[in-house]
Amino acid sequence: MYLMLLQILSILLNILWWIIIVQAVMSWLIAFNVINTHNDFVGQLWYVLERITEPLYRPFRRIMPDFGGLDLTPMVVLILIIILQGPVISYLYTLGMNSGAI
Repeated sequence: MYLMLLQILSILLNILWWIIIVQAVMSWLIAFNVINTHNDFVGQLWYVLERITEPLYRPFRRIMPDFGGLDLTPMVVLILIIILQGPVISYLYTLGMNSGAI
């Protein structure tokens, strides 16, 4: 059960990683006017991605300095996901193995 929960957590973090990447690339395409948010599909997709990522970004945007038009918040969140997926999940796995939870 413990191993399954760690695998689910890893999968959710992986999905979140890709959502942030897609949102970042889409923001560049919108900024350079390659795609237009007046298109229904693009507008709805952008709305959904913003609703998913904004609660993650908000705490970091409060403490990070303003860089003008450059938003480094997605990169900070991606680094935290890497930390969670690597050392933290492996530590939890070994902790579960040693305690006999798996």
